[in-house]
Amino acid sequence: MTKHQVDILIAGAGYVGLATAVAIKKAATHLNIMVVDAAPKNVWKNDQRASAIAVAAENMLVALGAWDDIKPDAQPINKMIVTDSDVNDPIRPIFLNFDGAVEDGNGEGRPFAHMIPNKSMISALRSLADELDITIRQSCPVTGFEKSAASVNVTLKSGDIVTAKLLIAADGARSNIRSMAKIRTMSWQYGQSGIVTTVAHERPHNGQAEEHFLPSGPFAILPLKGNRSSLVWTETEENAEKLVNGDDLVFEMELERRFGHRLGTIKQEGGRRAFPLGLTLAREYVQDRVALVGDAAHGIHPIAGQGLNLGFKGAAALAQTIVEADRLGMDIGALDVLERYQLWRRFDTVQMGVTTDVLNRMFSNDITPLRHLRDFGLGLVERMPKLKSYFIEQAAGLQGEEGPKLLKGQPI
Repeated sequence: MTKHQVDILIAGAGYVGLATAVAIKKAATHLNIMVVDAAPKNVWKNDQRASAIAVAAENMLVALGAWDDIKPDAQPINKMIVTDSDVNDPIRPIFLNFDGAVEDGNGEGRPFAHMIPNKSMISALRSLADELDITIRQSCPVTGFEKSAASVNVTLKSGDIVTAKLLIAADGARSNIRSMAKIRTMSWQYGQSGIVTTVAHERPHNGQAEEHFLPSGPFAILPLKGNRSSLVWTETEENAEKLVNGDDLVFEMELERRFGHRLGTIKQEGGRRAFPLGLTLAREYVQDRVALVGDAAHGIHPIAGQGLNLGFKGAAALAQTIVEADRLGMDIGALDVLERYQLWRRFDTVQMGVTTDVLNRMFSNDITPLRHLRDFGLGLVERMPKLKSYFIEQAAGLQGEEGPKLLKGQPI
């Protein structure tokens, strides 16, 4: 058994955990930060998934110094279309057509989002963590912790004990630390799974993303570099399991029915996985010496593509809260300090969770009157340019002056 003394211990070496660590360390270099993760070493290098990064998250990655390494692999989303149809419909009418540009503050347009391979993002953040002397330990989950007046003693699976002023849980939707802290959640499952895979196609996508609302749930086609696209395909849990674990030919046939022929011949690349979909909102984000961030605090439906961006917003807010408290000589693990972060993020998070929940329930069905109503609503939005601009700005994560500095590209 070895004992370690640090200022901050972060559980979870995913994008949110690493971004939080880097953001704090860049602004407060004297703080000693350790990141521990349950996953084996280098497992992230096998991640074939990609994520949509909105403008606000891009601003944060620029401010942290990660964007230059990520940019060569980033595919801008230049346009987005929305359809509502059945799988067997011969024609899929386009109800919404978004130009994917927002103003950057200088009167110039920029893509509201980019698609980025997950391993490119992790690689860039890990490189920054190494440069900043942030310790990262793999295959090293937290097995327990005890709080005292001035610190938290955290036990790792290795038997080591880490004493810190603050324990940050960035360990995902099924957070062990959240459970150990006895923080309750409001949660339910949708009976759906999101199938994630990548396809290569014959013709170029020209940066166009597509969201097809089908009775079983949304089918999203998201552009990647080259003639490739990332898919997030929502199905019932039963059908998703059959598709993922079944015959390759059946999967490809069902995929083609939903994907269509606009981009020519398609071919699946790499593997395919299914993830259960639900809504999870922690009733508290903080306790004395403990803070939740990312999916540990909130897990939402991917229908609006905002899950990871919501996590980056939380990372930016938590980092700024900690750094500003440290500069004032305050105790960074004290409850009154951490409550500022909770107050900053709770409303926006709950609002996004409710929005995605309503959208999923409204669009994941084939009830004729409801379908007519939602199609009327989509058509109405299409005819209101100002409302379309508002929606695209919301998707870009632009929050105005009240948002965390990193989301505006400013250092803390």
